[in-house]
Formats: sequence, C-alpha cells, structure tokens
Amino acid sequence: MITVMGATGNTGKKIATALLRTGEKVRALGRSDSKLAELKKLGAEVLIGDMTQAAFLTKAFLGSEAVYTLLPTDRRSVNYRAEQDRQGEATIQAIRESGVRHIVFLSSLGAELNEGTGLIAGLHAQEERLTQLSDTHILLLRPGSFYENFYDSLGLITHQGINGDSVAPDLAIPMVATRDIADVAAKALAARRWEGVVVRELLGPRDLTYAEATRILGEHIGKPDLRYVQFSYADMLRALLEGGLSESFASLYVAMTQAFNEEIVKPREGRTPENSTPTRFEDFVGELAQAYQRI
Repeated sequence: MITVMGATGNTGKKIATALLRTGEKVRALGRSDSKLAELKKLGAEVLIGDMTQAAFLTKAFLGSEAVYTLLPTDRRSVNYRAEQDRQGEATIQAIRESGVRHIVFLSSLGAELNEGTGLIAGLHAQEERLTQLSDTHILLLRPGSFYENFYDSLGLITHQGINGDSVAPDLAIPMVATRDIADVAAKALAARRWEGVVVRELLGPRDLTYAEATRILGEHIGKPDLRYVQFSYADMLRALLEGGLSESFASLYVAMTQAFNEEIVKPREGRTPENSTPTRFEDFVGELAQAYQRI
C-alpha cells in the first residue's frame, strides 16, 4: 500500500493515478469526497479527513510501505506559517506512530536555507523535522517554480491585458511541470530503492524568464503582444490582499519573490541530466490556453 497526501492536488492526483495504472495499491487522502471520486473509480482506497490531525494521518499511514507527503495549506490562513508547522508536526507524529519507513516529501528549491526565503522557510522547517526521524528513509524533492502557477495570471490577463508579478522580468529561473514531479515521485514510491536522506532537485528542461513565459503564453491565447510587468513588492502585496489572500500568505509570497530576484533561491548543484525534467513550457502552455478560453 502506498498512501498519497493531497491526492486531489497538482501533484498528488497525478501520483495516485500513475501508481494505480501500474497496479499499485493506493490510499488517497483528501478533504473532499467528490474530488476523490475519480481516484476511487480507478481503484484507490480513499480517506477523507483533516491533514492537521495526527490521529487521522496515523490511521491513513498504517500498513503503508511508503507515503507521499506535502504541506497542503490555505492561502487565506490568518497565520500561514503556523498552519504549515501544525500540519508538518502532525505528519511527523503520524510517521512515528504508524512505523512507515519510506517518505517522499514535496519541498522546494531553497529549502536548505532556514530564513530569508518567504514561503519556502516553512518547507525548510519540515525538512528538518523529517531528517531527525530515525529508521526512516526520506526523499526530499526540491522542484523549481511550477508551470501551473501561471493559472493565477489568467484573470489578470483577461481583465487588464497584462501578466505581472514581483519577479524580475529577465531573471531566468528553473520552472517545472507538476507531471514531471509526479513521475519522479511515483517511481520512487513504487521502487523504494533509496536509503537515508536523499535530496533530488527537479529543474525542468531549461531556465525560463517570466518575460519569455509570458510571450509564449501570449502567442497561444491570441495575444502576441502580451506584456509582462514587474510589480513593486508593495504593489504585489496590495494585489494579493485585494485578491482575497491573507496578509500572512501575501507577505511570505512577496518575500519569496525577493529571494528569487536576489538569487538566494537557486539550485545547489547546477543543471544536470539527472535534475532536468522533460516537459517544456511550450508543451504545457496549451493547457493554460484552454483554461484562458474558459474564463
């Protein structure tokens, strides 16, 4: 049995689906029965519960050969970091009490740093908790920025005719498709061939700037002149708050983009064949274009 946290999310659903298609037994965790229905039809055992409750997670992890973990958090949470810590601590308690031996954790580039990285600092704290476990094999996946993050830009493009963020336009950063993260995670969970603590960066096929990604997206949605605008940190914070996100999350997000701009968050080992994943942004952008047409 392999248990997958966040089984209705960007990575979890893809991981659970891939494992089921190769004949693995999967226990899919989530908060919504309706969102888990598709995985249930594919043969997954589904459990609905609160990911901040150690008792629920312990029950879910019992009997598992491996567990995929992450910190599913609410961007409207009044104290986003405290929520990360609460969920992380519940996960650690459940790992200890269930006795599961192989853990894959979705982390991020920059998670080796304990401060100055905004949202990523909470992932660092969870990595620290995981690496202190005894008799447990931990695979820390550290991807770059998700292509899927551009879904958040579609409303801005629709209503204001621009794409924007507080990341510098010409800063080339690693970007990756969640399908590639899921592929790596699913194969690792099934094989369980690592020992101790292993870090694996996932960087996409090449570094990409926000300006270039915006140009590619514009070409696919019939807006070849679509511009990327870099917002000031203050303006970005204001925009996130006006969008209904909590001040806690928004402040951490802006701090993360500042860490990108100052090149604090970057790969530790450079780009290699092992950490370069196959899906190009050009291969993915059609999904963004379809979503844009539905707005």
